[in-house]
Amino acid sequence: MNARPPQLIGCDFSSSPTRRKAIVLARGEWLEPGGHHGDPCIRLLALERIESLDAFAAWLAQPEVWVGGFDLPFGLPRELVNALNWPSDWGDCMAHFASLSRAEIRDMFAAFCAARPVGGKFAHRATDGPAGSSPSMKWVNPPVAYMMHAGVPLLRAAGVHLPGLLQGDRSRVALEAYPGWLARQWVGCASYKSDDRAKWTAERAATRRQIVAQLPKPLPMLDGIRVQLSGAQREQLEGDASGDSVDAVLCMLEAGWAHRQHLAGHANYGLPADMDALEGWIVGVQPR
Repeated sequence: MNARPPQLIGCDFSSSPTRRKAIVLARGEWLEPGGHHGDPCIRLLALERIESLDAFAAWLAQPEVWVGGFDLPFGLPRELVNALNWPSDWGDCMAHFASLSRAEIRDMFAAFCAARPVGGKFAHRATDGPAGSSPSMKWVNPPVAYMMHAGVPLLRAAGVHLPGLLQGDRSRVALEAYPGWLARQWVGCASYKSDDRAKWTAERAATRRQIVAQLPKPLPMLDGIRVQLSGAQREQLEGDASGDSVDAVLCMLEAGWAHRQHLAGHANYGLPADMDALEGWIVGVQPR
């Protein structure tokens, strides 16, 4: 174990970050004891914006101590990998994936889907069902395959530790997170965000406030963890109509759950013991 406790990081990732659509990091720390009734509590320290992949790579390489939840897929469906005759070892598969252009990925994945029946076009990972996540091979709406193509090579190059997938520097621990899984616990399928200003509606704002109102309360799906927010932070989360700030905090919460699992002695930060080491798994989600 590290002598100093890790920061908790939540990352809302973008495959093509800009000033308008940046990568958002939520930084937090544990409060001990946890507050009301001893509930474990994370204090949100800051929300930060990173506006280029180069800057994101530079941040990853810094000698900090953190456990982070990153909102991008870490692996492809085994069914897809086998069908394309790609390497079945995760590292080799990701190296091959990174060697392709986005256009090549789109064409290969589109051809795979075209040969399959309606209603079963995409291959899924085992984690997608219980998480309710999009298949990691999707290249549109949302383009999570491109997010993986941009983000996973940077994680690998930085030498961070990816439990169950890649042995690395254990002072920087990266886990696949998915904020939508948490958000749906409170608001179902109601939308709370959009990158399109025309869709920044009062209804989405109300749904976002509903999510933010839950954060200071013990969250049963994450073993009672809650978040301490200042009034200004609450306003910032509610006012970010893109939802990126809320998503970063939800990823931070999932990272906090993983860290507590690690402290309790669970292998691989609470990821399932039988996780497919090619596909990966979304942290906090329990197998069905």
